[in-house]
Amino acid sequence: MVICGDDGLARRLAIELDAVCGEAVTVVLPSRRDAHGAEIAALHRDPHSPIELLVATHLDEQTLRAAGVQRAAALALTYADDQVNVTAALLARGLNPSIRLVIRMFNRERGRHLERLLDRAAAEARAGSGDDPGPDMSTTVLSDADTAVPELVAAAAVGHGHTLQVEGKVFRGVVRAAGAPPRSTDLATLAVLSGAHRDDPASDDSPETPGEDGTQLLPDTRTAYHRQFTHGRLMLEEVTHHHAPEPAARERRARVGGWLRARLAHLPWRVFLSREVIAVFGALAAIVVALTVATALFAHEHPWWKNVYLPLLDIFTMGDPATEETAARRVLQLFAGFVGLAVLPLVVAATMNATEAFRTASVGLPPPDDLTDHIVVVGLGKIGTRVLAQLRTTDHKVVAVERDPHARGVALARELDVPLVLEDAGAPGVLDRARIRHSRSLLVLTRDDSENLDIVMAARETTPSVRVVMRLYDDDFAATVQRTLRASYPQAPTRSRSVSALAAPSFAAAMMGRHVLGVMPVERGSLLFTVVDVAGHPELEGRSIHQAFREHEWRVLAVGSALARATPYSTDTLTGIRSRRPGFDWRPSHGRVLRAGDRVVLATTRRGLDILMTGVQPHPTDRRG
Repeated sequence: MVICGDDGLARRLAIELDAVCGEAVTVVLPSRRDAHGAEIAALHRDPHSPIELLVATHLDEQTLRAAGVQRAAALALTYADDQVNVTAALLARGLNPSIRLVIRMFNRERGRHLERLLDRAAAEARAGSGDDPGPDMSTTVLSDADTAVPELVAAAAVGHGHTLQVEGKVFRGVVRAAGAPPRSTDLATLAVLSGAHRDDPASDDSPETPGEDGTQLLPDTRTAYHRQFTHGRLMLEEVTHHHAPEPAARERRARVGGWLRARLAHLPWRVFLSREVIAVFGALAAIVVALTVATALFAHEHPWWKNVYLPLLDIFTMGDPATEETAARRVLQLFAGFVGLAVLPLVVAATMNATEAFRTASVGLPPPDDLTDHIVVVGLGKIGTRVLAQLRTTDHKVVAVERDPHARGVALARELDVPLVLEDAGAPGVLDRARIRHSRSLLVLTRDDSENLDIVMAARETTPSVRVVMRLYDDDFAATVQRTLRASYPQAPTRSRSVSALAAPSFAAAMMGRHVLGVMPVERGSLLFTVVDVAGHPELEGRSIHQAFREHEWRVLAVGSALARATPYSTDTLTGIRSRRPGFDWRPSHGRVLRAGDRVVLATTRRGLDILMTGVQPHPTDRRG
């Protein structure tokens, strides 16, 4: 497999494919001298690592040939420049029509067009050669921000655990401590861990307690049962999504009326009584009173209301010239005109400032005083907006905090009626207004690493027990922060991850083929989740689900119909990974016999996947086993 990139995502992807998935990898770098280049070069120097390194300033056809794209199984293009990735993808498809392409794109629409174009070109090339296109020949366009969102949502909503998304459902790997009873949402035992408990089995900084026999991936039922009392277990859990039923018309009207009353009650009318507005309009009133008295004394205007009316016309330059009036009246008119020239800009500025302040402040809607067990999301940028949208598809209550009223997620928060605090989360008292003390989790997703850390440290001081999930750009910094916060607050769950670390498994899964739905690291090994047609696999066809299970190699998780192969791929809006719509049964009977018309979702080891895909038993010394 070939990776072309120059940032943290390329490094994390190389580690994922090498250490976790056991793939031979060639990394194309523009330079060894930057931080990520030096780290990848260090991996290359490791005698136990099969990572090859190619340094090339320009990603052209010659560079791709030198990297071995013609014979590679997959190519990942992870440059931050969309144009560079598009050009390289077109060149690579011409060099190797059957290669799997995984492309990082920031422009979603362009990515969708490119995906269809490259898949069509590959299909034409393979059809011309008379070969079966097959499911592995694919182009997958991903956004690192989008692929990180499910992990952030899962960490904030239900704690730690890698997530898997299939046909709109979300699943995660969750650790159950030794002796912990099973739960109704548990679907299968994925692994028996080496210790009695691990907070995050994939985390390098989690403490490791060696067990009697170490970690066992996909154990048999007897082993899983007996060891549940002495060892931690990694379970596949369904993250349930609840959608409230559509209310009746009367209930909807009552809800709308209540919402309008709440909005009116919380509108910031006090901005029109600010010191600036009071000073300007107070000065204007004093001037009008003075001119009214002067008009009454010297211009002899009658009746009395003219003494007020005429000065106002003069100040706002709406009166006729007083050419036929007395000299005193003409002087007062000139004076009032000059006063108007000086005062009116101040009046207009104060009014516009107050109106803008009112508009900005009215965008936000403070959370109700009785709100509890909610999730506080700080930062409504690109990632924060998608996290907010994903959280609102569940029954979780959310409060958003954003200091920029023009941020892209502010409009979405208003549309979804999410309580919104439009202030700087780092300022004293702002998190208290978001009711952080009564919340379930705090998600900090701003663009500034230092600001994120400041917000989390302030939250930890006021609410030590709140679950914290923090997004950081630098991967090493994220690991250091997580270790420090866990040491300082051992009873408080803290997760700090970079976007590249969260996105790398999705990129790795896409490189391994569209049948691979996800990769889940488990201590020093990994599990792969795949979709396989039963037909043509003697290890599955004609066997019951219980008989099809192979210890430490694969387990059937769900069963669906293979007829869904005729339907188009559906694209997940968050991860961008395309999957079919098979209608899987996630709790099939163990006695159900698998037929040729079935498709199954499997949890496999790397060795197990090799056996299923090739029918060949790997050599016992294969390091990927």
